[in-house]
Amino acid sequence: MAATMHAFANGAELARNLADKVAASLSAAIDARGAATFAVSGGSTPKLFFQELSARDLDWTKVTITLVDERFVPADNPRSNHLLVVENLLQNKAKAARFLPLYQAAASVEDAAKLATVATASISNPFDVAILGMGGDGHTASFFPGGSNLNVALDATTPRGIITMEADGAGEPRLTFTFSSLQDARLLVLHIEGESKNGVLTKAEGAGEEADMPIRAILRRATSSVEVYWAP
Repeated sequence: MAATMHAFANGAELARNLADKVAASLSAAIDARGAATFAVSGGSTPKLFFQELSARDLDWTKVTITLVDERFVPADNPRSNHLLVVENLLQNKAKAARFLPLYQAAASVEDAAKLATVATASISNPFDVAILGMGGDGHTASFFPGGSNLNVALDATTPRGIITMEADGAGEPRLTFTFSSLQDARLLVLHIEGESKNGVLTKAEGAGEEADMPIRAILRRATSSVEVYWAP
C-alpha cells in the first residue's frame, strides 16, 4: 500500500486537521457499529493533537482508547504514555471515553503482556483508528531496530495482541501491539513532524531491510492505506 502524504504549514494546523479526521472516523464507527476503538502513540509529537481532539464533539462514552505501545513503568511515571494520554487526551469532552492501559502491575513485563493481551482482545480486531509515530531510527510502535522480539513483532502470522520488546534505543522494557494488530486499522495514520522525520520517511520508503527501519513493515505490508500527517 502506498502512503498518502498530508502536509501542513505547522503543527497547530496539523493538529486541527488530524483531530477533525479522527473525530469523523470515530463518529462514523459509532454510527456503523455502536462503538469505536482508538489506539494512540506516545512521545511529544501528539500532545497538541490530543488537546485538539479532546474538545471535539462526539459520543465519547462509546469510544475505547488504548495505547499502541507502552514502557513497563507505572502510570504515574513521567515517561509513561499512560500519563501523557491522561494529561492531554482524557480531558474536556474526551474525559468520558473508556481507557484501557497496557501497563499492568505484574511480576514481569512478560506477565504484563499476557494480561494486556487479554484486556485488549475485544477492541483490536481491527481498530477503527490507529495513530503511529516514528523515531529517527525508523522505529514505530516499539518495533526497534535490533529489538529482542522484532522478528516476532513484524511477522504477519503472529497473533493480534501485546508482546514485549527490549532494545538499546528503547530505555525501559516495552509492551507493544504486534504488526498484525495495527496494520488493518480502518484509519491508519503516521503522525510525524519536522524536516528530519520527513527525511527518515523518505529513506524508509526506499530500498532496504525492514529490520533496519521497522516502519517499512507498515509502509510496505499494511493492508490499510497509510495516511501520513506531517508538518515541518
